[in-house]
Amino acid sequence: MNKLMPRQPVPDLIVKTLAGSTWNLQDVSPEHFTMIVFYRGYHCPVCRTYVPELDRLVEEFSKKGVETMVLSSDTEERAEQTRKDWKLERLNLGYGVEIEAARQWGLYVSSSRGKTSIGVEEPGLFSEPGVFLVRPDNTLYWAAVQSMPFARPHFKEMLAAMDFIIKNDYPARGEA
Repeated sequence: MNKLMPRQPVPDLIVKTLAGSTWNLQDVSPEHFTMIVFYRGYHCPVCRTYVPELDRLVEEFSKKGVETMVLSSDTEERAEQTRKDWKLERLNLGYGVEIEAARQWGLYVSSSRGKTSIGVEEPGLFSEPGVFLVRPDNTLYWAAVQSMPFARPHFKEMLAAMDFIIKNDYPARGEA
């Protein structure tokens, strides 16, 4: 597992999306940040409430110059089921993240324990959650990585922090 460092370049990230295109972090040019949210997958009961919260707020992030990508190692079919069952209407949903790419981003990787509490089979291997803010020059600004599905960053708090960060040109921290 890699440890990403603030103010340093992040790994390349290229994924297929349910919109039918290929998303490449190198091609993104947000005003302030790209927010990359790795979720565990369709099987995750916590993701089932976490990701829809972001779906409701994605336009607010966009107004603050933050582009959003939400992705997992799920197959296209499971990602499509996620969009349908979780009623996701606004998010750009990527799928098929390779486990090695998840490790390059410093994510923890878990193996299947069978069916989850919502009765959905876990994939053989999948990444645990992570949220990253990447500057337009593809350097890391902010990261939160979990080894469990619980206690994730709150999107409303992140949204509120954007005003302060942008107004004060607040620097990335944790680089020393």
